[in-house]
Amino acid sequence: MMMERQDLRKNGDVVADCRGSALIFLGTGCSSAVPNAMCLIQPSDPPCRVCSQSLSLPPERNPNYRGNTSLLIDYCQTDGKHKYIQIDVGKTFREQVLRWFTFHKIPRVDSIILTHEHADAVLGLDDIRAVQPFSPTNDIDPTPIYLTQIAMDSLAVKFPYLVQKKLKEGQEVRRVAQLDWRVIEESCEKPFVASGLSFTPLPVMHGEDYICLGFLFGEKSRVAYISDVSRFPSSTEYFISKTGGGQLDLLILDTLYKTGSHNTHLCFPQTLETIRRLCPKSALLIGMTHEFEHHKDNEFLKEWSTREGIPVQLAHDGLRVPIDL
Repeated sequence: MMMERQDLRKNGDVVADCRGSALIFLGTGCSSAVPNAMCLIQPSDPPCRVCSQSLSLPPERNPNYRGNTSLLIDYCQTDGKHKYIQIDVGKTFREQVLRWFTFHKIPRVDSIILTHEHADAVLGLDDIRAVQPFSPTNDIDPTPIYLTQIAMDSLAVKFPYLVQKKLKEGQEVRRVAQLDWRVIEESCEKPFVASGLSFTPLPVMHGEDYICLGFLFGEKSRVAYISDVSRFPSSTEYFISKTGGGQLDLLILDTLYKTGSHNTHLCFPQTLETIRRLCPKSALLIGMTHEFEHHKDNEFLKEWSTREGIPVQLAHDGLRVPIDL
């Protein structure tokens, strides 16, 4: 299950494997993404190695180029038909579509799931129209979008034209993304189904004043995706721990900075300690700032994985992980 950038190349040629179900990492970076713009417009001396590299290497050859965290689930159903489920639609969504939908031959989005309503998770919602059939009068089937009531209330303010159901008198029809808003609960006891795949919400703290959702999914392989977390409530931790609700096959987990701590995200030391506690069969890390250098830090993680008995690596944009769901 653990894969590196070589999944994008075979015998020197770029390839895309489209068989079976897979997880496609559209974005693995922090809210401001990587490269950090400040490192480029006001470079340090010496310049930031990770960010300056972005000027000389194309993104498909640079695992340190990171968009906002986002996961596409390519779900192959029992009849062989594929459904495409998007988790989060952040500020870099259009770029991710152009880069990775085209590469992995993703034709559409069938469902959207939102972890929360912060900018790096929702500000690409207007660009959903780019992956919907063209209709100047909006005469298309809307894409189901699953979110909490708090996120719904926030998005009604951010994107009123995407939420309103009827035009006001005299208002012109304008082509916008068509979305079918479906409110879910912040509870491990309230699963929901998106495009035939069952998801269990995993409420976590994203700062002590805010609840964000992760999601547990997969019957044949048990996967948890948790992109924005500073602390696990005991009920959520129990639900996804080896000694509690059952061992995860794959944990996808937040890690913001290399050292220290942060009030709204796990950082590398806390992320590794969380992995020890939860004890998944394997883990991939997301949400990294420019402090992380992909190859160097994955070398450290290889040693850590051997020592702890849990394979862990940094994910990267464009990574495709085949998985039986």
